[in-house]
Amino acid sequence: MEENYLQVPEPEQALPDLSISSSQGVLQWISSVDHKQIGIMYLWLSVLFLVIGGLEVLVVRLQLAVPNNHLLSPEAYNQLFTMHGTTMIFFVLTPAIFGFATYLLPLMIGANDMAFPRLNAFSFWATFFGGILLYFSFLAGGAPDAGWFNYAPLNQYNYSSSPGIDYYCFGLLLSGIGTVSASVNFVVTILKFRIGSMSLKQMPLFVWMILINSFLVLAAFPSLNAALIMLLLDRQLHAHFFSSASGGSAILWQHLFWLFGHPEVYILILPIFGIFSEVFPVYSRKPIFGYAFVIGSGVAIALLAFGVWVHHMFATGLGNTVNNFFAASSLLIGVPTGVKIFNWLATMYGGAIRFKVSMLFAIAFLVEFTIGGLSGVSFAIVPIDWQLTDTYYVVAHLHYVFIGGSLFGLFSGLFYWFPKISGKMLDEQLSRWFFWLFVAGFNLTFLVQHALGAMGMPRRVYTYPNLPGWAILNLISTVGGFLMAIAVGLLIYIIVKGIRSGDKAAADPWDANTLEWMTSSPPELKNFDRVMPVKSTRPYRDYKRPEDADWKKPNKYGK
Repeated sequence: MEENYLQVPEPEQALPDLSISSSQGVLQWISSVDHKQIGIMYLWLSVLFLVIGGLEVLVVRLQLAVPNNHLLSPEAYNQLFTMHGTTMIFFVLTPAIFGFATYLLPLMIGANDMAFPRLNAFSFWATFFGGILLYFSFLAGGAPDAGWFNYAPLNQYNYSSSPGIDYYCFGLLLSGIGTVSASVNFVVTILKFRIGSMSLKQMPLFVWMILINSFLVLAAFPSLNAALIMLLLDRQLHAHFFSSASGGSAILWQHLFWLFGHPEVYILILPIFGIFSEVFPVYSRKPIFGYAFVIGSGVAIALLAFGVWVHHMFATGLGNTVNNFFAASSLLIGVPTGVKIFNWLATMYGGAIRFKVSMLFAIAFLVEFTIGGLSGVSFAIVPIDWQLTDTYYVVAHLHYVFIGGSLFGLFSGLFYWFPKISGKMLDEQLSRWFFWLFVAGFNLTFLVQHALGAMGMPRRVYTYPNLPGWAILNLISTVGGFLMAIAVGLLIYIIVKGIRSGDKAAADPWDANTLEWMTSSPPELKNFDRVMPVKSTRPYRDYKRPEDADWKKPNKYGK
């Protein structure tokens, strides 16, 4: 019946007359303003840089496989480990998260595109050319070599006279412009273009986490951008912002960088929390436990994220008063994160769980991210931080958060939404092989690094002496790294095989809850002509099973 449907708001600019499923050449993709094509390009960009960053770290692990190795020079080692970290954070995890958000957000809120389609395309191309600019440094005289954190005074011209640091600044500034503009687009799209009957209290949790995350980006990135511009002025015009010998402050760089850098950790994990908040209910066949608590804890994380950055700087001598305040805030931020863990565990409890690969990654995340979270809490204890801050314990913690957290979430989202994006199913058996290979390789690589750090092995060194236990643990770590590389190679094969010859996907292969599954797989250019009114947090389930709709169930007062 006509009155049972709502018209879908149109984006600000008209869309071109082309189909996401058609093949009209490279020019169509380059010129596209369709959110689905742009989302796919984000995801492929992430895969490209994942391969590049992975190859860089494999060479690093070969260098560290045995003591006193000279496969790499110190200069080459510094460049590779700097490029690896910068690539993975800014050009793998960030584009992948923004790719899923760009593709799915309009579909999940009943819109036909982003609020500003041309700005959407600009955001992608700014990110793309930021990555190209960063890697052009290899051809321009040498890559950046001061670590992904780029500490002063190592980032000053006296310590790094090659143009690598300058390309680092320009590349991150350009990609940062893309990130900020995309976040503005997300905020406007969510607040102004969702279907009229969808209130904030009925939005999918993935959409909620993207909304919170977008405000986090808008608040955090100005600090990084200011630091990068100041560093360029230091290097090109001798402004001396970060040169202690000339009246500046090397510590100022750390404050500006980590005022961005610790919120960045949550920028890379809040959307992942949104992915899991969609995956756990679907594969547990239950509604999410504590919908409001998931949202509230996400808001709490975003607010507290700006009060913990100094725990990266406990060893710089800021004094006990400052250290104690930030130690307390760093312990406090673990509480809302723990709330989400219990929300997901309670969602699974009593559910009819389907152990698809997406769910396997979600369950593995609960284990790996908890390990990363507990090791992170240990850094909030100042004496422990002083002992471990410059050791491989930090490397282990960082990777358990970024890989065991963010990357596991992206894999879970990939296996969950791949049928919708491509219209094809992935090989389930091969996908399970990928899961077990990657999980085994990941833990083999980084679990032993906790022990290496406790034994005193410093990070950021290109080789090490043959001290008891160091050689065997580093060799184990290198073997695990190559096992992860094999797993990623298998994943790329699985994706290509799925696209070329996978079984055709149904519109809703998982019996899901949200609006994107109402469209065809893949969706047509115009996502919706009209959409059923939204009356709960599970609108598509209400449509499929109106007799069991959440909004029809009586509350505790019988109403």
